[in-house]
Amino acid sequence: MSALLQPQAPQEAPHSVAAMRARFRDGKTALLERFRESRATALAATHLTKALTRHVDQYLGELWEHAAMPAGATLVAVGGYGRAELFPYSDVDVLVLLPPGMGLDGGSGDESPGLRAAVEGFLHACWDIGLEIGSSVRTIDECVDLSRRDVTVQTALLEARFLCGSRRVYTAFRRACDAVMDPKAFLRAKMLEMRQRHIKYEDTPYSLEPNCKESPGGLRDLQLVIWVARAAGLGRNWTELAARGLITPFEVSQLYKHEGALKLIRARLHLVAGRREDRLVFDLQTAVAESFGYRATKAQRPSEVLMHRYYWAAKAVTQLNQILMLNIEERINGSEEAPMRPIDAHFLDRGGMLEVAHDQLYAEEPHAILRTFLVYQQTPGIKGLSARTLRALYNARNLMGAEFRNDPVNRATFMQILRQPQGITHALRLLNQTSVLGRYLWVFRRIVGRMQHDLFHVYTVDQHILMVVRNVRRFFIPEHAHEYPFCSQLAGQWDEPWLLYVAALFHDVAKGRGGDHSELGAVEARRFCRDHGVSREHSALIEFLVRQHLTMSRIAQKEDLSDVDVIQSFARLVGTPQRLVALYLLTVADIRGTSPKVWNAWKGKLLEDLFRLTMRALGGNPPNVDAEIESRKQEARQLLALHSALPGTEAQLWKTLDVSYFARHDAADIAWHARALWRHLDTAVPVVRARPSSVGDGLQVLVYAPDCSDLFARICGYFDSAGFSIQDAKIHTTHAGFALDTFQVISTRIEPGDPAAYRDLISLVETQAVQALSSRGPLPEPGRGRVSRRVRSFPVTPRVTLNPDERAQRWLLSVSASDRSGLLYAIARVLARHQINLHLAKVSTLGERVEDTFLVDGPALQHARTQLQVESELLDALAPT
Repeated sequence: MSALLQPQAPQEAPHSVAAMRARFRDGKTALLERFRESRATALAATHLTKALTRHVDQYLGELWEHAAMPAGATLVAVGGYGRAELFPYSDVDVLVLLPPGMGLDGGSGDESPGLRAAVEGFLHACWDIGLEIGSSVRTIDECVDLSRRDVTVQTALLEARFLCGSRRVYTAFRRACDAVMDPKAFLRAKMLEMRQRHIKYEDTPYSLEPNCKESPGGLRDLQLVIWVARAAGLGRNWTELAARGLITPFEVSQLYKHEGALKLIRARLHLVAGRREDRLVFDLQTAVAESFGYRATKAQRPSEVLMHRYYWAAKAVTQLNQILMLNIEERINGSEEAPMRPIDAHFLDRGGMLEVAHDQLYAEEPHAILRTFLVYQQTPGIKGLSARTLRALYNARNLMGAEFRNDPVNRATFMQILRQPQGITHALRLLNQTSVLGRYLWVFRRIVGRMQHDLFHVYTVDQHILMVVRNVRRFFIPEHAHEYPFCSQLAGQWDEPWLLYVAALFHDVAKGRGGDHSELGAVEARRFCRDHGVSREHSALIEFLVRQHLTMSRIAQKEDLSDVDVIQSFARLVGTPQRLVALYLLTVADIRGTSPKVWNAWKGKLLEDLFRLTMRALGGNPPNVDAEIESRKQEARQLLALHSALPGTEAQLWKTLDVSYFARHDAADIAWHARALWRHLDTAVPVVRARPSSVGDGLQVLVYAPDCSDLFARICGYFDSAGFSIQDAKIHTTHAGFALDTFQVISTRIEPGDPAAYRDLISLVETQAVQALSSRGPLPEPGRGRVSRRVRSFPVTPRVTLNPDERAQRWLLSVSASDRSGLLYAIARVLARHQINLHLAKVSTLGERVEDTFLVDGPALQHARTQLQVESELLDALAPT
């Protein structure tokens, strides 16, 4: 019977064990200090893992000698320790192997006198000297039985390494384990295990906090290749696999290079963390980067340099893992000679995978490199690239130099790829995965694996760009029309979608250089268009889209869309309906491509409102405020009639409202306000009404109360304490001195897509908000809400700008900071303290960064000294905890 033996309560170590503990600790410390002070090279990491293994081997040998183990008992290293690859805080896994006829607890053999005491004494001694080992005690038969039933045990035993004891028993153990190995079953099990592991770790090598051992592209993916090859008798290391013809000499050098980079990062990570830590978490990224000697520049943080290096290695490992696993799978399953269907002179169909006609195709015909992806798009039934094609592309990277990029045939092929009616997204992803895209578009190569630590992008720049291309592409695919019907409707009127694909490819291509990436990207887009024969008209459109790709989002989320001048100014910038449609589609695709959490229905409505208002202005029908307001009033009266309201219900309320109220609210809101308030126009008690939001999740909350300087702060305080996040606020004061404010809020405690949960909250919100607003005591101090680990690691420097509007009547207050609960309330308290009136609030949350804009006025803003004091207090309120 097998037994996992951990020591019982530690016993007082004898003097010799205490001395050994000190020697073991000092020896390990010396090795780690030597590594810490050495240059950050892959060779140094390899030397460290080997040296730590030898160090542990030595002390285990000494302890085994003094343990009085019975004859035939054998100590075997397994797992990573069996590979002779110990990192600073790796597990030390050992197997105490018992010969036939010997066992513990009445297992497969008889327990020999003193066996249990000897084993427990040995394990106690290991822990006493500071060796935190994972141990198992088994006979050969038990190992074989477990190996048959558990692929994890089988994998650990595959890497077994003799330490001390009986060579004869170890050889018998090795032979018995090899005899029960079924390479096909092992391959199948490990492939399934790899897929499950990849899904667990976000199924991408570009995770924000990757596990350098377990994530896709991590060390485990390389170890998997060796395990499967070893199980099939194809080799135990990269050199042996090359000798068997499974990998090329170039691939061997790349494998050692990228494996070394990952080992180095993992070793430094252990050292910085001071514990076994394989995740490059935000808290540690900067410290690990600085241990490499990376320093901050104007364009990049040290952590971004480190992660760029990690992502490049992980991407290469992902490519090599795919090539080698496909190759080994063909060798094990005997499918290398499977029949193939010719596609043309250069390519074949191997069971749905695109296969090159021969290994030297790209060397002899470099034009075939880009044609690979065109054929992939154009050939029905092709679902991927074969191992042979992937390998040929990997080994052809040195062919893709300046001459390749400047070749007119290649430029024409690339434009064909972009103009294909289908397969655009998959082709571009394959181009990037195989590194061909970065080799052909050299400017794209700079942003491959470049992380954006801006608190709302959750993808590297290259992945974000391809996500945006995918989003644009979906607007043109009927099967996806239900996702964003209005975008699909606009896209249906667009004849040349490739123009938007090019704009999407270049919109962020200049990230990480310093300077305005929109301007720099526009220059790169213009150069691409010139080189690829794009017409002047099309080139101007693409350049415009890249340069202005942030503008529409900024205006929609930060400016007052009821202001005619805002719409007219944006219409002049856009110039034509075609440009407006293109910019709208690119903007929606871009926001959706930053993070699943950034896009919401409210942002969608703001963008759509801006689009419709601007399109009307571009159509020669500039906004006529009086006519628009009259139209809204008429529609509101019709809605009131539909709700059986008496004629004239709205009259008394509307007499107290000015033009700006009707300009900022649609007819449905105007009618709702009239229905809710017609009996309460002179109330001294706050009136609060709520209803499900007409735009996505959340509630729309109406507050009507006698106006006072701290009302907005009290409202924010209530929403914060009740777990609501304000998405938008429309603030209005009637001629009678009442505040009529409307808020769009979402609950931080309700999962998206649960409207019933919001309906259940309506009566509670209406009751609690009235109680909170009726309180006349001093405003409570804002709580310093906790910030996330990501915000702690990459804080946004708080910024406050206060500028007069174009008419110099009101002030535009803009704030930017890391998000946290209670932040808006803290801002509102400062405004209330200085009796600053709020007219409009645009609350924009981008991931974990807030960018809020307020339209304000008040006597305090008319004097430079008090204005400076307001700005200073706001900065204090925004400061991270």
